[in-house]
Formats: sequence, C-alpha cells, structure tokens
Amino acid sequence: MTEQPGPVLIHRVIARLNVGGPAMHVVNLAERLDGGAWRTRLIAGSVGADEGDMEYYAHDRGVTVIHIPELTRSLKPLRDVLALWGLYHLFRTERPAIVHTHTAKAGTLGRLAAILAGVPVRIHTFHGHVLGGSYFSPTLNRLFTGIERQLARGTQRLVVLTHGQAREMAEELAIAPTDRFTVIPLGLDLGPFRGVDSAGQRGDACAGLGLDGDAHNIGIVGRLVPVKNHELFLGALAALPEVDGRPLHGVVVGSGEREAELRAVAKHLGIAPRVKWLGWRRDLHEIYPALDLVALTSHDEGTPVALLEAMASGVRVAARDVGGVGEILDEAGSGHLIPAVAGSREWAVALRAALHSDAPTSAVRDRIVRRFSVDRLADDLAALYRTELAAVGERADVV
Repeated sequence: MTEQPGPVLIHRVIARLNVGGPAMHVVNLAERLDGGAWRTRLIAGSVGADEGDMEYYAHDRGVTVIHIPELTRSLKPLRDVLALWGLYHLFRTERPAIVHTHTAKAGTLGRLAAILAGVPVRIHTFHGHVLGGSYFSPTLNRLFTGIERQLARGTQRLVVLTHGQAREMAEELAIAPTDRFTVIPLGLDLGPFRGVDSAGQRGDACAGLGLDGDAHNIGIVGRLVPVKNHELFLGALAALPEVDGRPLHGVVVGSGEREAELRAVAKHLGIAPRVKWLGWRRDLHEIYPALDLVALTSHDEGTPVALLEAMASGVRVAARDVGGVGEILDEAGSGHLIPAVAGSREWAVALRAALHSDAPTSAVRDRIVRRFSVDRLADDLAALYRTELAAVGERADVV
C-alpha cells in the first residue's frame, strides 16, 4: 500500500505582530489553513517598544508563534544577517513546501532565505508599500525599489490586496509584470462589528470613553507613525470647530513613536482640549458606536482595517484617495473619498459633507463582512497554493 503524504507545510513569515491589518491577516490564515491538507507555522520577529503588540490575537486563536528575535522593523545589518540565518536554518530543518512572506522586511529576508534553502514555492504579499513616494529619500526609494524588483524574480507569485495596487506595482513601479500579481483582498473577523448598534449604543459608548455625547466625534484609528499623516487630520479639526452648532471633537485611537510630537501639534493648533487620545485598544467594537465618522489621512494604504471595521459597524467614513482606498469604498458603495492633494481646509469641507451623509446601510454592512471574510481569504489562498504547487510539480494530491 502506498503511504499517503502528510499535509502541505506552509511557513508564514511576518516581520512583527504589531497592531494592524497584516498581523490579523496572518494569524487568521495560520488558524484557518492548519488542518486537513495544510499545516501552517507562523514565524514573526520582534515588536518595537513603541508599538502595540498583537501576539494576544494569536494566543486567543490557539496559534503558536515561532520567534526570530533578530527580525525587526528597522535596518540593522548584524541583526538582519542573524535573522536571515535563523530563517534559512528553520527552512532547511523543516523543509516547508511553501514560504509565504508578509510585509517588507520579512519579504526581503524570508524570500532570500527560502531561495537559499531551496523552498519550492515562494509567495509574497504586499499589504501596502512606501515605495516611490515621500516616505523615503529618492536614493532610498531607488534602492528599495531595486531590491523588490530583484526579489520578484525569485518569487513565484506576488499577492496584492486591490486591483489598483496591482496596477501601481506592475505599471508605475515596474516591480514585476502584471501577470505575476494576484489580487486577494484582506480577510478579517468582522462579526463583532456587524453586531454593533451604533445609534443604540452611542450614549453608553461616549460615557464609557469620557466623550461628549453632544459633540460630533470624529475618530482616526491606527499607529502614530509618519505614513498615517495625522497632521492632516489635526489640521482639518482646527479648520472646522463645529458643525450645525455642535462642537467637533477628535478621537485618536492608537499610539506609537510620534505621540508626543502629535500632541504638540494639537496644542500648537489650539485644539488640544478638543482631542481625546485613547492609546492602544482591544475593544474597538465598543469604541466605534461613540464615533460619528472615522477619518483616514494616510500617505499610502493597502486595505485600511479601520475603514472596514467602521463601515461594518455602521459608522460613516471619509478617506484620502491613496492606495487601495478608492477601490474599497467603491465596492462598499459607501464613504467619502477625498482627493490626495486636498489640504486641511478642503478636508474640513469634506468632513462637514460626510457628517451630513447617511450612515452605511444594513446591506452595505453585510457586503463588507462578506467581501472581507476570513473564510473567503482562506479559500482564495488555498486555491492559489494548489496552483503554484502544481506549477512546480509538487503535491498534485492536494485537493
């Protein structure tokens, strides 16, 4: 009797499980694609001291994390070499059929290690990027873009979250030809947000957070880092003190390296009394009911989790037209898209209009939950894995 092969081993690598969509994405996949035909090992580096740690999210779902402590966000040549060696040793020891990397640093070191270790299938997901813009100097932009182009040559499949991101990566940045990219939207557990009754819970939510229930509360959710561009949000608040006789208050959810700097900006603009800083929170489904609107002002985004959570909760959104944001709002049929060139005063006008708009309907909320479900994500990636395994002559038995 021929012995049946075991499950296909996937090594999923991310630089760190810090607060944000990528961490939730990889944990959800590690949970769903572990059993039956698949076995997943989740590998992550170290979270910075100024970042929120989401390893609890993995623990709550029974996902074990293999740590490579030297794998970090910043460029540190010695630690990077040690992280590369650690990944290479792990791949050579466990012999995964697939290495799937997520985020830039893990994508660089993980794919190099996988190539050196002879891993048959190498896949990378771009959750967003900071190439070609103002985030880095022109010299660093050229360097990092060149590195991505070279790594793409040794990667069977490049995954992006939106069609717009695929066009940008292929046509504008020339990372790889269009046919090397596959669009697979983010997958999240949005059930708790769909269960929110924003209107009915507003009073209690405001009271619990110490917010003024008579004010228009506009939130921004995310890490306090340069790419999130919180200055634009604070500038818009300064330009719009009230709407329809009700004061406009800002609610900043998240923390990070720029918190002290951004608090100083709010003070300089004269709006410090109108801004509430909530820090890192795990109970976002209890915070959204207190908000009349969620804003997103980032320089770049793949798929902003905060927008999906807000719309699933029945909360209005207004977002800068960057990355995949426009495509998401178009699919949802909800939200206000604001041109990327708009400044604080234009944002103030747009926020006033958004506050006068209808909140996401029940149909919109259902559509968001269905489109960005974890089940759909797992099915999409399982199909991709089967295709790529077959292309390199591996595991035709996987069904």
